[in-house]
Amino acid sequence: MRTLTRITALTGLLLASACNTLDVPDLNYPGQDELATHPTRALVSAAATGLLFGSRVGYTTQNGYVSELGILGRESYNFDPADPRFVTELLTGPLDGGSGAFGGNLFAAPYADIRSGNNLLRALPNLASTAMTPAEIEAVTGYVQTIQALDFLQVVNTRDDLGAPIVVDIDPIAAPAPIATRAEVFAHIVNLLDSAQTHLQAGGSAFPFPLTSGFSGFDKPATFLTFNRALRARVAVYTGDFAGALTALQASFIDPAAPLNLGTYFVFSTIAGDRVNNLFDASAHDATPPRALLAHPSILTDAQQQPGGALDQRVLDKTQVFSPPKTVQGITDSVKFTIYTSNLSPVPIIRNEELILLRAEANIGLNNLATAVTDIDFIRATAGGLAPYAGTVDQASLLGELLYNKRYSLLFEGGHRWIDARRYGRLGTLPRDLSSHVVFSRFPFPRNDCLARNPTPALGCDPEPGTP
Repeated sequence: MRTLTRITALTGLLLASACNTLDVPDLNYPGQDELATHPTRALVSAAATGLLFGSRVGYTTQNGYVSELGILGRESYNFDPADPRFVTELLTGPLDGGSGAFGGNLFAAPYADIRSGNNLLRALPNLASTAMTPAEIEAVTGYVQTIQALDFLQVVNTRDDLGAPIVVDIDPIAAPAPIATRAEVFAHIVNLLDSAQTHLQAGGSAFPFPLTSGFSGFDKPATFLTFNRALRARVAVYTGDFAGALTALQASFIDPAAPLNLGTYFVFSTIAGDRVNNLFDASAHDATPPRALLAHPSILTDAQQQPGGALDQRVLDKTQVFSPPKTVQGITDSVKFTIYTSNLSPVPIIRNEELILLRAEANIGLNNLATAVTDIDFIRATAGGLAPYAGTVDQASLLGELLYNKRYSLLFEGGHRWIDARRYGRLGTLPRDLSSHVVFSRFPFPRNDCLARNPTPALGCDPEPGTP
């Protein structure tokens, strides 16, 4: 696509060099042409490490993936007096693709990272035979394809039935890349993950580059493969391939005996050029926040109770009530998040807790209800301190219970409630605190990308009005 080709592909490289969790060269890298035509082990290593940082761009900013999907899914509010669009646009609409911070957001950064990955893959055949072993090249390939799949997943999660381009390397003077359907995008993601699996299996015992501390325990081809399979399971559930999800989970790091927080994470630092976690809002930790990323009040009112009468332990662990309440544009809230305790707090990509819930979801889809109840009860007890499930054991009832547990287990981690509500046709159940509020099912395409498609704009090029 035309606009994407203008985005520099060195972003990931530059970010990578600044993180204190890595030992990589200085910022003064040669250009992409040299990487493509005269790659070295050091250049390939830096480029590979940079991809992980490129995937993190826009994920944890206050107008990023977790925050905005949290608002759309009524997990959170952003009361920001400096920018009322967190309320006026994200809650009342329309979503305007002309704004890179709101309606047209969460698009360019993933594609820039995907293109950087393509540049790296093209460079590998030009490596000197002594620069990397065949196994190391396989490991790099599997790693790149996995991160690209993660990037594409961010795109399709935000555009859903609009689809998205899957061809990235388009000449700037050529026609824009076609917009693939949702099914085609997911099929592409599956192909990337499964191809990566084959390469990682042939990738030897170690990567020829460092990963961040967020991949501790997943920093070798064999262990990184379990992360790949975890993503594959999530994608399978998203597409209704429940048998495929169970197969992928068997090869993932799912383990009820392991900590629920076992998994992979985006990490942060205050080193110049790196990023901090902006989901931590220092002002929200004041007694009376002047501005804040806040938890939606329904998180408290919808919570189940533990046997002793206390709320679901996940609510107690992740939120806190403050006083007096804060009112902005007719919305009143007195609940703040305690999930991220500093601007260096890691943010999950995928965790063991989600995998156990994905297994339950897959078994519900396959009508293996007793097996699903076992996993649901495990999460209820271990994470929520709740008594075993006592409701009706049928698909519809168990699905509701499953979605309740995903909501609280994965709260404010990656837009899971919004994505799940959309998948199951439950967006209409999300609360509207004012009569003017609407619920969105997707983001529009960025205006700049749409302009390249005139005179016949594609579906998704108009502002999204939302559903009253």
